[in-house]
Amino acid sequence: MALEWEQIMVDSADPITLGRWWAEALGWVVVDETEEIIEIRPEPDRMPGLLFVPVPESKTTKNRLHPDFRPDDQEAEVSRLISLGARRVDPVQDGQHWVTLLDPEGNEFCVLSAPKG
Repeated sequence: MALEWEQIMVDSADPITLGRWWAEALGWVVVDETEEIIEIRPEPDRMPGLLFVPVPESKTTKNRLHPDFRPDDQEAEVSRLISLGARRVDPVQDGQHWVTLLDPEGNEFCVLSAPKG
């Protein structure tokens, strides 16, 4: 039996806007869009993707699942994401190798520093 990871569902107040934001942030492409949902992937035929769907309630607590990203240049990537509309959660503590950001709807994600030698 084969099991393929197709997508992660993202509950959203405004799925189209949030999905487009993540597509720009990740450099991904939109593979499906209606008036209510949007699906993005790294490339049209490459999975997994993210499927943004509408929900009536807003986010109220910390995510149970969040993505971590490891760019070549953490500082530049954090600045780029903030310029797109992300917000920083807390200042980085001594020895901390990640920066926690919030997307435009308040979903947490982390930008990691380069791995140590």
